[in-house]
Amino acid sequence: MPSASRSTAAHLAGACLAGMVLVSTCGFAQAGSGLPPLPAMGPSLRKAVVFQSGEQPGTIVIRKNEKALYLVTGQGQALRYQISVGRDGFGWTGTVKVASKTEWPEWRPPKEMRARQRELPAMVPAGPYNPLGARALYLSRDGRDTLYRIHGTNDPKGVGFDGTSGCFRLTNTDVIDLFKRVAVGAKVVVE
Repeated sequence: MPSASRSTAAHLAGACLAGMVLVSTCGFAQAGSGLPPLPAMGPSLRKAVVFQSGEQPGTIVIRKNEKALYLVTGQGQALRYQISVGRDGFGWTGTVKVASKTEWPEWRPPKEMRARQRELPAMVPAGPYNPLGARALYLSRDGRDTLYRIHGTNDPKGVGFDGTSGCFRLTNTDVIDLFKRVAVGAKVVVE
């Protein structure tokens, strides 16, 4: 295997070991290519629901115990997205804002994560193999980055459980839909 392919393979394998599955199998489909197959976008797990809340349309309400993200769409109405939430010791609550949004974001694991998981690279470039998936909404509190994100995943089976380091994970199909509907500055309530 050429050294560039070995480097890419080691880089991707490290991210898989971190529990941030880049593709459903983390396997290599084409002999000699060094790259895994392009990841699937995943199914839509979104549905319109009755949702009683005092929040304004455009607000995101995350109910960790339900593993659900609600986008308030009107009086008594919301779109419900199935999500993954923080595993034991990584859950949090509070009110934050969407500070920015990025299509096909790059990923820079925080230093605390890299200290826990030394195999993680300093940065995974933007693109379809990135563990943040197709879109990311960056969350801030009082103007400061929380380091938490609402983001996609390249593993469609990676949604619906407690398994993140505090971020909220949707299928790529659903995060693309949410990305289009949510404005920068939107309120996010994590319960």
